[in-house]
Amino acid sequence: MKRYTALYAEFIGTFAMVFCGTAAMAVNETTGAVAHEGIAITWGLIVMVMIYAFGSQSGAHFNPAVTTAFALAKRFPWQKVPAYIITQTGAAVAASITVKAIIPKSVIIGATIPSIPHQSAFWLEFLLSFFLMIVILHISTGSKEIGPVAGLAVGSVILLEAMFAGPLTNASMNPARSFGPAFVGNHWEPMWLYLTAPFAGMTLAVVLFKYFVIIMRKIKHSRIFHPIFSFIY
Repeated sequence: MKRYTALYAEFIGTFAMVFCGTAAMAVNETTGAVAHEGIAITWGLIVMVMIYAFGSQSGAHFNPAVTTAFALAKRFPWQKVPAYIITQTGAAVAASITVKAIIPKSVIIGATIPSIPHQSAFWLEFLLSFFLMIVILHISTGSKEIGPVAGLAVGSVILLEAMFAGPLTNASMNPARSFGPAFVGNHWEPMWLYLTAPFAGMTLAVVLFKYFVIIMRKIKHSRIFHPIFSFIY
């Protein structure tokens, strides 16, 4: 029962995130009423709200790269990864179909299409994903984004990154979020970078985070620094 509850939470959370974010982009595309700042705020707020709503049920991953990164960090069982990724991707496609049905005049429907060379876009998405996962690793409990600051912290990072990187790459950081509009709107050309950069950036975040924890433990228990850490903690 818990498994299906978690998948339900991932589906609804991912659907809401992709629907609201890409709908804001579609509205701005067709009417110009939302503006870039409004799009960034929409992405940040919907992620924050969904984390508070579903963090305790599924961990509020809403992102295949986040789920995989948690598994790499040994915070999430690998056997659950495929079901999470399928659910997240299916929810993103369903959200994009809904946006297209509601706003049929939209051609892009929130697709992630870079305005800079693809190689530069890859590295920007890599860094954005890295920064996002570093924050998630530090504020999450196990594989769950829960607690009073989890939603605010993750939502703020996404808002900040969407604010400055949105005009360049649409600040995806999420393979499912990019796949949904691409599948529905047939925008496949730059898809390789949006499917690979988030996984690569978040994998690096896990590696560096684990080494950081190991180093800090060694320093804490060393003879030289032990008195200092004993005083601090």
